[in-house]
Amino acid sequence: MSTSTDHAPASPVIRGAHLVGSVNLPDAESVLRTVSARLGDRLHRIPDGEVGERFYWVQFQTARLDRMDGLARIPGEPRLLRGVFDGRPFRLEPGVSADTLVFPDLGYAEAALDSYAVFRRLREEGAIAPGIRFQVSLPTPAGVVGPFIVPEDRAAFEPAYERALFGELKRIVDGIPHEDLAIQWDTAVEFALLEGRMPAWFGDDVLAGVLERAARQAATVPADVQVGYHLCYGDVEEQHFVQPADAGHLAAVLRGILADSPRPVDWVHLPVPIERDDAAYFAPLTAVELPEATELYLGLLHHEDGVEGARRRAAAAATAVPAFGVGTECGFGRGPSERTASLLDLHAAVAEAWR
Repeated sequence: MSTSTDHAPASPVIRGAHLVGSVNLPDAESVLRTVSARLGDRLHRIPDGEVGERFYWVQFQTARLDRMDGLARIPGEPRLLRGVFDGRPFRLEPGVSADTLVFPDLGYAEAALDSYAVFRRLREEGAIAPGIRFQVSLPTPAGVVGPFIVPEDRAAFEPAYERALFGELKRIVDGIPHEDLAIQWDTAVEFALLEGRMPAWFGDDVLAGVLERAARQAATVPADVQVGYHLCYGDVEEQHFVQPADAGHLAAVLRGILADSPRPVDWVHLPVPIERDDAAYFAPLTAVELPEATELYLGLLHHEDGVEGARRRAAAAATAVPAFGVGTECGFGRGPSERTASLLDLHAAVAEAWR
């Protein structure tokens, strides 16, 4: 593995910080108050921490699928994750068409509307600065279909789930003032498909399928609502499903999203593995032409090596992209709660170091 000695020293321009989504604090008010107090004007938007049932990203969606007629778990003993979530996938019952499925409330709109009410109250109290937006992170449909539906039913089920999820998004954009709102599409399973770690149902050209779906996701967000993408290599028990060889797939998806989106993309976030403080990892990003209005955030903050490690990775990144904001690789709502304050302070310290 290369080290920072493999590239010329570079001095990056750090443009603030970004929180991917999940934060291990008890409730939305705790997240919004704590994040605002510790990071202040270094953030452009604040999530509610994906608290409660959402703490393990999309796992809570299985409780919704369990209630649906026409779907059934595959037989066998439950495969428990953290002793709570049954990992057995679902299949369409014999003779059932996915087009006839009736989905229950998926929970995303209800959570967003409840947390926005807290956000607005705290802003009125002065705890949140004016101009900061309320961030709602949503999974791409593939993020639910990939892990929870048997391979032979994914292609049929995905359009039905997409309609249900876009319905949740409509409730969100109808219920929150657009000037206060930012939508982030969490894009993870797509990279498992691109890396060959999961059978693809996108057709022969997986990248084209990823970009076609990303364009639809962008199109569902009104032009006066901010939209961004968190490109992710997974975070099951704080581990990627595979360590990327470099940022090549990330750059290809980012370049395609920027080219194909029917509206401006306000930000994008990319992961940076802890050991990658070499210029080679970031080199594919030199081929991406980033619009001036699109913020780039690199997930180069890791609790294991703090500011020192972030400095090494930031210097390597600057050989490809001279200016960017910083964040962790993924959300940190599933890590130990005692780590939360120090991670927030790490965001502030790294952003401040190059202020």
